[in-house]
Amino acid sequence: MRAMIVDDEAPARSELRFLLEETGRIDSIVEASSAREAVELMMESRADVLFLDIHMPKTSGMQLAEALHKLKNPPAVIFVTAYSEYALEAFNVNAVDYLMKPVESDRLNQALDKVQVHSHPQVQSKSSVERIPVVKSGRKVLVPIDQIRYIEAKDDYSCIYTADDRYLSTISLAKLEQKLAPNGFFRVHRGYIVNLEYVEDVEVVSSGILQLGVNGIEGKKISVSRRRVVALKRALGL
Repeated sequence: MRAMIVDDEAPARSELRFLLEETGRIDSIVEASSAREAVELMMESRADVLFLDIHMPKTSGMQLAEALHKLKNPPAVIFVTAYSEYALEAFNVNAVDYLMKPVESDRLNQALDKVQVHSHPQVQSKSSVERIPVVKSGRKVLVPIDQIRYIEAKDDYSCIYTADDRYLSTISLAKLEQKLAPNGFFRVHRGYIVNLEYVEDVEVVSSGILQLGVNGIEGKKISVSRRRVVALKRALGL
């Protein structure tokens, strides 16, 4: 997921960049200090989601959102503001979410969940991601996604685990998350994606940290990032 932060205040951009990087769900982040700069950057490379401040000199974030709303394929828009009174107006331009400053990590992750749903509507066919290309013994193999238990980040690669084997993929964990999220996979940690269908047990360990047991993977416990606990419980119906 490619993100753009549009805010005329540098400290606000830095704080949001830090929070986004902490989620482990963003491939790239660019910053713009004005609506005009944002448009210039979008002409160079597309952003999947814009985090827009509303109060900015000259062209406001709301005016920029209204202009983007008229595009054929506009990026998802999330407003990030200290003012609550513009919420209704924000959703009139199809904003995906409306975050109040200071932004909380859990709310940011909820907003990113909404972006994924926005980018992968229910009508989308799952056939395009039913199998993932991996490397095994020097050859390409296609692994059905319903056999995947979990995926672990390994340097610049990803290790895909099934019940009886392990495969290496050159696809980054962030890109795998984008492909697999509509199919019941969940990023529980910066280094792990889990197939929720195979979550066998949820254990609370020291300091409230959660660990997941995975069906078919004996002896493996996967830690859940504190920032992902609330969203994970919601996904599992806990």
